[in-house]
Amino acid sequence: MGSETSIHVLMVSFPAQGHINPLLRLAKCLAAKGLFLTFTTAESADGMEGDGTKKISLSEHCAQLELVGKQYVSQVIKKHAEENHPISCIINNPFVPWVCDVAAQHAVPSAMLWIQSSAVFTAYYSYFHKLVSFPSDADPYIDVHLPSVVLKYNEVPDFLHPFSPYPIFGTLILEQFKNLSTPFCVLVDSFEELEHDYIEYLSKFLVIRPVGPLFKIPKDPSTRDIRGDFMKSDDCIEWLNSRAPESVVYISFGSIVYLPQEQVSEIAYGLLNSHVSFLWVLKPPPKEFGVSPHVLPSGFLEETREKGKVVQWSPQEEVLAHPSVACFMTHCGWNSSMEALSYGVPMLTFPAWGDQVTNAKFLVDVYGVGIRVGYGQAEKKVISRDEVKKCILEATIGPKAQELKQNAFNWKKAAEEAVSVVGSSARNLNAFVKDIKERGVVIGHEI
Repeated sequence: MGSETSIHVLMVSFPAQGHINPLLRLAKCLAAKGLFLTFTTAESADGMEGDGTKKISLSEHCAQLELVGKQYVSQVIKKHAEENHPISCIINNPFVPWVCDVAAQHAVPSAMLWIQSSAVFTAYYSYFHKLVSFPSDADPYIDVHLPSVVLKYNEVPDFLHPFSPYPIFGTLILEQFKNLSTPFCVLVDSFEELEHDYIEYLSKFLVIRPVGPLFKIPKDPSTRDIRGDFMKSDDCIEWLNSRAPESVVYISFGSIVYLPQEQVSEIAYGLLNSHVSFLWVLKPPPKEFGVSPHVLPSGFLEETREKGKVVQWSPQEEVLAHPSVACFMTHCGWNSSMEALSYGVPMLTFPAWGDQVTNAKFLVDVYGVGIRVGYGQAEKKVISRDEVKKCILEATIGPKAQELKQNAFNWKKAAEEAVSVVGSSARNLNAFVKDIKERGVVIGHEI
């Protein structure tokens, strides 16, 4: 990407779809500004060997990634320098914090793209620096007081909670916070108007530039087909075209979250009993999970043939932008949350773990665009079909639906303004390019 006479930026991503896509979106934005981009990630996305036979733990996978990755990134830096094509800046995302160390060893400026919300960044920052009290083994149910919000124990990013089933993720993310003095800037896939209080708070400690929603920033048409999706999307746009405006409930839980079978059955009956049109992404289980594919209740597909469509994967941006979509039942990953906010789509929040439980809190109580369905997998609670039905109807036809729609529309407008030529995110992106120019090397000569 980019021209031969421009600044050369190396991007290093953790190999997961939710990490690759935001960094790839940033790459496209920078390429549209004439920068030359090299994008790299690992071939293996899940710690499996190429033939899918060998399974290793996530901590082993990350240690291996670091060992091989440090050498590889060093070689890339040296190679480009020798070829008179030096790297001016390296950008990484969380889970590969060692990238900043390699950059520093080679005296190359580095930046980090934070792919969750600024509020969640504030939670991790506050935890790492012990700025406020967090739940602990001794006191697991305390509230966490962040700027302008109080998070209950089950609304804290749950990798930080003693009950977390996945503490390794918390350890990994906190590694990045040890390294925060190395990057000259933290970019966030968010926007000033959405998270003003957190951006202002964090600005006291570091250079933070919200540059999102990255997927909304105008890009060079030549990069449109470069995508980081791990699965091929099913064609569902034609089907959406046949539905009435604002009539379809879209359901997707992202690329990693895999619901228990019992919960899938309850969602199916909830859809059946609410008589709504729906588009449901029911992906096959990842091989490494070692679980059986989900089974829908007997007769479900026949009974909902006129109303619903079940697919394995969807082109989510196009789906959320479609006028027939009324609301989105989501796991509340930050990419999905930003996409829905930016398209003005109300949400039914169904978080699983990590930052999703915090995002759900904000979507419902702060941004006013969501209705809470679930509280996260740590609760070990199956949400009943009656509750699913109640929430769907509340979000689509009740008086609450209008309020959600209006709030969602307001955030859509704010997102569009942020990425407009004079918007806050566009200005921050320009400032970041200026940062690189002031610190870096243009291909072939010093800036």
